[in-house]
Amino acid sequence: MPIIKSAKKALRQSKKRYVRNLARKRAVQGVFKKIRVFVDGGKVDDAIKLLPQAYKALDKAAMRGIITKNTASRKKSRLTKRLQKARG
Repeated sequence: MPIIKSAKKALRQSKKRYVRNLARKRAVQGVFKKIRVFVDGGKVDDAIKLLPQAYKALDKAAMRGIITKNTASRKKSRLTKRLQKARG
């Protein structure tokens, strides 16, 4: 455990940021899981309706530095490609 006052504060900040970042990551994972379930179940139209939600979650995570911009872009690209493949 930290002894110095500034180290204690840094630990508190780190814990708060961890919780906030984890919530944002789980939001991304949750949308992806819903889409995956719909695609695997053959409900591609429902999955396509969730695409804007997935884009929004990825963009927010990238904007806040939880994932990098390139990672968000790659995930969006792969997700779209997967939905197009399932559709046609």
